Amino acid sequence: MSFDATDPRPYIPALRRLYAPLAFLAWPIVRITTGALLIPHGWGKLSGDMTQVAVGFGKAGLEPALFWAWYIACLEFFGGILLVLGLFTRPVAVLVVGFMAVAAFYVHWPSGFMWTARGYEYPLMWGLMALAVAIKGGGPLSLDRRIGREI
Repeated sequence: MSFDATDPRPYIPALRRLYAPLAFLAWPIVRITTGALLIPHGWGKLSGDMTQVAVGFGKAGLEPALFWAWYIACLEFFGGILLVLGLFTRPVAVLVVGFMAVAAFYVHWPSGFMWTARGYEYPLMWGLMALAVAIKGGGPLSLDRRIGREI
């Protein structure tokens, strides 16, 4: 990626030589991180007692709780893997946006903003990251791009 006259001038001009060759990594870092951070959450649910996970979903008012527990566990684990790979990137990201909207505004909203108080800060951030991925797609370093098809 090159810089042109419309780009802001760096405060330290010598840093441009560092930024330019690494700029192509910025989007994959966003997409891969968004997916990779979902995987352990899904694996934790899938490798545990799903009936206990469902109990938590039921207490949050998400019914049918067992269905939603399996759906979210699979979305986090398998969807996270797909986001890391950049495969079916947009549809998976849209599903994550929906999941995080429910998590932020239905489940965590009553606890306030701060994630340290079980608030909506973290699911909101994650949802916005997934929204960015849904808008931009997999990007140049994705299987979607390698295959040459994208939804």
